[in-house]
Amino acid sequence: MTRTDVASKSSAFTAAADSGWRHRLFTIIFESDTPAGRLFDITLLWLIVLSVTVVMLDSVASIHAEWGALFGALEWLFTAVFTAEYVLRLLCVKQPWRYARSGLGIIDLVAIAPTWLALFFPELHVLIDVRVLRMLRVFRILKLGAYIDEFRDLHDAVVNSRRKIGAFISFVLVVVIVMGTLMYVIEGPENGFTSVPSSVYWAITTMTTVGFGDITPKTDLGRLIASLMMLIGWGTLAVPTGIVSVEYTARRTRSIAPTLRTCQRCHSIGHTESAKYCRDCGVELAPYAANESR
Repeated sequence: MTRTDVASKSSAFTAAADSGWRHRLFTIIFESDTPAGRLFDITLLWLIVLSVTVVMLDSVASIHAEWGALFGALEWLFTAVFTAEYVLRLLCVKQPWRYARSGLGIIDLVAIAPTWLALFFPELHVLIDVRVLRMLRVFRILKLGAYIDEFRDLHDAVVNSRRKIGAFISFVLVVVIVMGTLMYVIEGPENGFTSVPSSVYWAITTMTTVGFGDITPKTDLGRLIASLMMLIGWGTLAVPTGIVSVEYTARRTRSIAPTLRTCQRCHSIGHTESAKYCRDCGVELAPYAANESR
């Protein structure tokens, strides 16, 4: 499934406008199956990467001192390009306001807003450090997800696993609250466990195997419980990864599901849509017909 297919199913606002030039513009901006659309996507990908790189390098004091003027000019160049892209996206869809309120529309706006805000509202430095506005430009990297199908597959896998992940997080919360409260009773304020929330904080850092060491048990029973927490955490951390991995694998498997395509030589059946040669005898397959049932 291409990015265009996914977008057309999940976002009705991306339907192309009826007029000729807007429809052609929509094809270039939102569809990657055409040569012009593919070139647009690749160019935009590189611009996103370069713009984020400029923001990161500009945050280094020594580099900024020498190349600050160049980075400033490049920043305005990137902002102008992304602003034009954002306006063109609004022009070529049937429901611009709906696109502007969507996740991708908000990301597009956040990618350009800090530069314009710093220009028109210089007094913002009284309320917020301008460097914060500058670093918000790093959100441009989120735009990459709109052009890479694997990002969308991963996002969908996480969304489809949300109930299982929610149940897992609930279990973890119960464990850390119970163990934190127990450690508060056993260790007490004299050993650093001054309250139940601080004890729960210790349980979280222990269960996640982070272990900052700012709070440590001193009694033998407390160390025994800490050891159990470490073992539980070591075995528990893999659970959400496994949940998402299973869903991600299932999605990728469905995307390459076999069809009824049959080899004309050996009559082997079940080749995928993208297969060009028979997996058994190696002969070239006939082009896949969309009406072949799965």
